[in-house]
Amino acid sequence: MPFGQFIVKVHGRCNLACRYCYLYEGPDRTWRSRPAAAAPAVLDRTADRIAEHAAAHRLSHVALVLHGGEPLLAGPARLAALADRVRERVPGGCAVHATVQTNATLLTDAGVTTLARHGISIGISLDGGLAAHNTQRVDHAGRPSWPAASRGARLLADRHPGAYAGILTVVDPRTDPVEMYESLLALRPPALDLLLPHGNWTSPPPGLPDLADTPTGPGSGRATPYGDWLCAVFDRWWPAARRETRIRLFEECVALLLGLPAATESLGLDPVNAVVVETDGSIEQVDSLKSAYDTAAATGLDVFRHTFDDALRHPGVAARQAGAGALAAACRGCPLLTVCGGGHYAHRYRAENGFINPSVYCADLERLVRHVADQLADATAGDPP
Repeated sequence: MPFGQFIVKVHGRCNLACRYCYLYEGPDRTWRSRPAAAAPAVLDRTADRIAEHAAAHRLSHVALVLHGGEPLLAGPARLAALADRVRERVPGGCAVHATVQTNATLLTDAGVTTLARHGISIGISLDGGLAAHNTQRVDHAGRPSWPAASRGARLLADRHPGAYAGILTVVDPRTDPVEMYESLLALRPPALDLLLPHGNWTSPPPGLPDLADTPTGPGSGRATPYGDWLCAVFDRWWPAARRETRIRLFEECVALLLGLPAATESLGLDPVNAVVVETDGSIEQVDSLKSAYDTAAATGLDVFRHTFDDALRHPGVAARQAGAGALAAACRGCPLLTVCGGGHYAHRYRAENGFINPSVYCADLERLVRHVADQLADATAGDPP
């Protein structure tokens, strides 16, 4: 499958120092030796490579994700110029959907106006909609980021709703799930992405015990704090009188249960179609792999000497496009396979055998999928065949 999502690191540093950040606080150290910002030559060559890939595979659309670090450190004008360049160079009839993912602290009315004028939507990353939820999101001097981030989120909601892509938040089972959800609703996002923290069998995520000797696979019987949290939010979201916001994880779970073609990185068997370009022009696999071990995302390729088709042939990318064939035996034999899909690839890692394992969140995902299936069955019980 060709790549359809191109994640471009326009800036490789961040103005925040979130205490749990898997990218800057995790095992991978490759960012330390890379330039802080992508040079004009890197961005220009990346635009050429995206256009080349779109033409070779006759793509009708591509997603351009302007990322970091904190991409707004590069300035809105530079982001706009890259989006324009990609649109100019892709073949006619290929739509470019551009998004910037930001911590919202640097959003200004003038900056958002520039981004919106150039067709760039804005997604923001928060831990919740209250100051108390964001205590670990601080700047390099230890000062809280919430005042600036909340101003940025409200600026989008109040003045630029058309450019507001939504909010990404990482699940924290220590928080009250309904309070968290409703606090984010107050920021009026058109969509929410609820992500599980990047952890694995060797480095368990927060709130899970040492899993070295824990049985893998569905039906393991262990506690499911993340699954319980997600089910509580689902039960608040699903029966609402109106759809207050989209939650991709839940919508995709419902679609997969109905046999529809849908998948996120966290669910489903669709092959991965995202690729990353780092600030030095290196072509890498997705950042989440960096939570496993140092250089886990590396391919040895770069935009100056290699095409994105070369990246498609990389063994790591091929493994992520192999569907059920790349999964652990326990996953291939699981009745939830077509929905769960083995879970997020990075969450399967175990130091002694790599990624051929069920997700570290296997029990939590089983809890969520079965719960959603039960609610869906109840909702459709009276429907005609």
